[in-house]
Amino acid sequence: MSELPTPLPNSLQQPLERFYEYLRSEKGLSLHTQRNYKQQLETMAQHLVQLGLTQWQQVDAAWVRQLASKGMRDGMKASSLATRLSSLRSFFDFLILRGDLTANPAKGVSAPRKKRPLPKNLDVDEVGQLLEVNEDDPLAVRDRAMMELMYGAGLRLAELVSIDARHVSLGSGEIRVVGKGDKERKVPFSGLAQEWVGKWLKLRGALANADEKALFVSKLGVRISHRNVQKRMAEWGQKQSVASHISPHKLRHSFATHMLESSNNLRAVQELLGHENISTTQIYTHLDFQHLADVYDQAHPRARKDGSRKRGAASNAQDNQKGGDS
Repeated sequence: MSELPTPLPNSLQQPLERFYEYLRSEKGLSLHTQRNYKQQLETMAQHLVQLGLTQWQQVDAAWVRQLASKGMRDGMKASSLATRLSSLRSFFDFLILRGDLTANPAKGVSAPRKKRPLPKNLDVDEVGQLLEVNEDDPLAVRDRAMMELMYGAGLRLAELVSIDARHVSLGSGEIRVVGKGDKERKVPFSGLAQEWVGKWLKLRGALANADEKALFVSKLGVRISHRNVQKRMAEWGQKQSVASHISPHKLRHSFATHMLESSNNLRAVQELLGHENISTTQIYTHLDFQHLADVYDQAHPRARKDGSRKRGAASNAQDNQKGGDS
């Protein structure tokens, strides 16, 4: 049998009861939200009792941070922890409204952001299977050119859609793209991406309206939409019997992963992706700290000052030659 919760002293319970009544009569919150707030506040009040505190006025920002840390250690979901802190902030705002508090100690404490799972990348064989599009229909040529360019240059969907035909230099193998924050960058593209963009450019004039600047256009002759690109790529994934769902971002993610696996050059991949901060690239490509440390050991001249880090990198290289894989 689970232990019954310790009865709360009136100095803690009575303000809570007044708050619950306030939620019912004045805030008009749903019963579900009211129950959530009550459950969270009662749990936190129990923590106060365990610490020997008997007044809500004794709570400070340090205690709220400690409470958030405890929730994380206990495995609370980010959404549940956010609800706990939100209920506490609302309760302290109520006490301020009544004149029982002068400041809200939970105001500056926030729950950790929920992690958005990154899409799984395609393996090289899946990419090859997807891009075996050999139809001569103009829209099929356009679609293969878009997919080759997404995977060959690691573009964002918005960057792909915004490219104008004049931004493409087939001879030099460069495309000018406008990334986040309206920042322009030149992106190299070659091989099959260059070949299929060239094929599309020969057919584009028959589909594009006379005054249309976009590189990729729909069958209506205007710049292709984000949704249309997503729809066409998903359809090609099904048509080519690729097990994974195909999306523009998955092709970009696959580009980053495959480039990093082949080159181990984090800075170059950062530039190619158009990331302002290298930490974004680190997260995006699933790098762990040890890999970053190895890159630093091998690349930074000051990392070799006493030779110890260099020996560690050399040891790793020897292990790899022997077939070891960390």
